[in-house]
Amino acid sequence: MIRYHASWVLPINEPPLHDAWVAVDRGRIVALGRCTRRIGGVSPQAVDRRSSSEIDLGDAAILPGLVNAHTHLELSYLADQVPPASNFTTWIRQVIAARRERPDPRRPEILDAMQRAIRDAAVCGTAVVGDISNTLVSIPALAGSPLAGVVFYELIRFNPSDAEALVRRAVDEIRAAHPAEPVRASLAAHAPYSVAPLLLREIKKAVDRLAFVPCSVHVSESIEEIEFIQRGTGPWRTLLEELGAWDARWIVPGVSPVQYLDEAGFLDGRVLAVHGVQMTPADLSRLAARGSTLVTCPRSNGHTGAGAPPLADFYRAGVRVAVGTDSLASAPDLNVFAELATMRALAPDVPAASLLESATRHGAAALGFDADYGTIEPGKRASLLAVTLPPRLADVEEYLVTGIQPDQIRWIE
Repeated sequence: MIRYHASWVLPINEPPLHDAWVAVDRGRIVALGRCTRRIGGVSPQAVDRRSSSEIDLGDAAILPGLVNAHTHLELSYLADQVPPASNFTTWIRQVIAARRERPDPRRPEILDAMQRAIRDAAVCGTAVVGDISNTLVSIPALAGSPLAGVVFYELIRFNPSDAEALVRRAVDEIRAAHPAEPVRASLAAHAPYSVAPLLLREIKKAVDRLAFVPCSVHVSESIEEIEFIQRGTGPWRTLLEELGAWDARWIVPGVSPVQYLDEAGFLDGRVLAVHGVQMTPADLSRLAARGSTLVTCPRSNGHTGAGAPPLADFYRAGVRVAVGTDSLASAPDLNVFAELATMRALAPDVPAASLLESATRHGAAALGFDADYGTIEPGKRASLLAVTLPPRLADVEEYLVTGIQPDQIRWIE
């Protein structure tokens, strides 16, 4: 048994503990508390000094490993190759063009970039990821890494000839990839503007048959998406026609993308609704009522021209919020702490504790890993970070959401 001392311990599920400790045995958290307080089954006085080690981390905060609930690891090779755009469809066109230049996802430079991104995510304090993949190449990459996560096999088809067969093949491919703990696999619908209504329903039916995995969808990311779902016009209609993907039989929903997904039976507590930049209070209330998790990626939203997410509205609505970096095609790094700093700048009135909960507990719950990750509690995995702090820090939560660099972070178990 090892007992780690630090100036602060952040369990996340309760307030920070000053001058505290966490006891770890065989990779699991045994107990935590102050010298005069016990949480769990062991008090400081009860720790057998003959069978335990004491490690003093000094001016540091111990907290759970972070959760990056939305990224695209297979796009890591596009780092610094897709410039910022003034509108989202312009950015998407650039991504499509860049991917067509290297269509084989198993090219060495693509796999190498993905491996580097996984290593960098771990160095930045990430323990769990929600990865969007169009090829499933990230399953073996993650399996050989220290990260846990869900790989979402993303389907994009606005005019499928046989939606049921398409989903059945996707499920067969997932099984053939042999995901094994702590890496799981599921399906994702790309977005309301790129997935046919029947395909949405088939994806959701298939996920409901899979055990213990969530589903993901990009939704209400841009004003172009809002226009397309409400009126069937605009840049998305033009792009679908240019790509030969337009379906003239499609009936314009005439509602918001969130209402469209809800009325299609897609939204529930297993769904990660990603971005939400253009969501209204009514949309947010609908998400909260369904128990879906809203994953925000504000740095990416600025790069792609989608806009700034209304973060204060997210928290005010009571919807569960998680944090993602999106891909290196639209973000400078996969540092969730850097994402938190952007969130703090955009929503100065949201409590720092709420932001930290989004990057840990809520993300772990959304991805189905809350039994082992997301909080510091007895029985959970000791996947713990120690973040170096300045001496005599008074507000540790606020400090942690204002920009933590990798050289301040170490894994302690």
